Amino acid sequence: MKLISAADAAKLVQSKFTVLISGSGGGHAVPEAPLAEIEARFLSEGQPRDLTVCHVVGIGDRKTGKGADHFGHEGLIKRSVTSALVDSPRLVPLARENKIESYTLPQGVLSQLMREIAGGRPGLITKTGLHTFVDPRQRGARQSESAKEDLVELLTIGGEEWLRFKPLRFDIAFLRGTTADEDGNITMEQEAIFGEMLSMAQATRRNGGLVVVQVKRMARAGTLKPKDVKIPGILVDYVVINPQQRQTFVTDYDPTYAGETRGPQTAIKSMPFTTRKIVARRAAMELMPGAICNLGAGISTGISPVAAEERILNRISLTNEQGFIGGAPVTGPDSGAAQNYDALVDQPYQFDFYDGGGLDIAFLSFGEVDPAGNVNVSRFADKIIGIGGFINISQNAKKVVFSGTFTAGGLETDCVNGTLRIVTEGRFARFVKDIEQICYNARFAEEQGRIALFVTERAVLKAVDGLLEVIEIAPGIDLEKDVLAHMGFKPRVSPQLKRMDRRLFTPEAMNLEADFDAKQRMHENLRAVV
Repeated sequence: MKLISAADAAKLVQSKFTVLISGSGGGHAVPEAPLAEIEARFLSEGQPRDLTVCHVVGIGDRKTGKGADHFGHEGLIKRSVTSALVDSPRLVPLARENKIESYTLPQGVLSQLMREIAGGRPGLITKTGLHTFVDPRQRGARQSESAKEDLVELLTIGGEEWLRFKPLRFDIAFLRGTTADEDGNITMEQEAIFGEMLSMAQATRRNGGLVVVQVKRMARAGTLKPKDVKIPGILVDYVVINPQQRQTFVTDYDPTYAGETRGPQTAIKSMPFTTRKIVARRAAMELMPGAICNLGAGISTGISPVAAEERILNRISLTNEQGFIGGAPVTGPDSGAAQNYDALVDQPYQFDFYDGGGLDIAFLSFGEVDPAGNVNVSRFADKIIGIGGFINISQNAKKVVFSGTFTAGGLETDCVNGTLRIVTEGRFARFVKDIEQICYNARFAEEQGRIALFVTERAVLKAVDGLLEVIEIAPGIDLEKDVLAHMGFKPRVSPQLKRMDRRLFTPEAMNLEADFDAKQRMHENLRAVV
């Protein structure tokens, strides 16, 4: 192992290299210093060029050019392989305008693929992505027409359809930890996530690539606890020390993110009483005592503070893709971290659990929904969001609750005496006749016996027998004027159409704890009868 500066680490990258980068979202375990130096070198020298850049999770702060955004220059990057582009907005127009080859593969697929590459296996074989835009019979995960290479192929094994995601070859990996010793052993005690650091290092070294790790500090050889080492020194070529390394792009260090301490319940901030909170509350009403759940990005992260406010957080197990089990996934720019969690596992193992059907309920966002209940979250209008862990989660959870506002773009609502009023309607419909990309295939899910619910501030819908059906509307809302008139198709309306709970539309806590007690008693009575 050799100590080098971030600028010298950037000089290791040659044109046409495939660069692998660790981290997640808004700076969690992102090796920011060498990435910034790669950009600076390109802007001053015009080198390196035509890079393939791969990162499992979208990385960046969505506004100031951090993370993968450092590569957002025409000529610097030739191909992007990731699960999401939303965090790195400079890359979006390059993909949209066909100036780079862009692929957005499922987050879990890329995470697990790192292990397959490390072990020299022929890629990842999985059902994740079947009958979605990732399927080669649709778009093969492509987000630009210039992306010609097939990274995914359809296989038939034992009479069943599977997808094979082909292995990639990495020339250099930029990873991150907290402490390195003089032998290059890396620990991650202050990091908010583990990711797939070991697998990334192994995958890169197996193909003869270089492994560069950014850390905050150095330790003497032999002083690190062996069980704390996440990347053994035998896999590390270079270490970059960055004493200013932050835990995330906006947080210097929060000990609850690192699992060093547990904060009081009051440390989990309540949501303001807004349209988003109404949606999160209604989604939270689907929770059951003891349920193992996933909270996806976006509006669904609001379920965490709602559950804390309603004093039911300790009666469920919330998880997220980054590997957290229990506690409260964080909302806002630090989304992807968690507080007061019970365990943190490496990301590939979390997706093993998800793919194996371990989730009782998944709470996910939606972008667009078509008449059959197919969902698009990856690309609409001129936006390329990417897929994140959405497909792994939605395709394998027993029940999925999709959450979002009924319309988008300027929607304003008001609540009076437990009723909802639309003050300003959103400019864009979200329930549309046709969607651009299928990220959740409703028919495929229904064939597998999975349940899908669509929760908004004014209505709740359910996918039934290949069609969407309105099953609830908010008090104060007119079905024709406020719901059906803003859909690009005519859904079924349940003959047992109900009003949404009036408690949703008042600022006071809903006392979901009492609801949980009732659910618990009902479950125990049913078990006694059986």
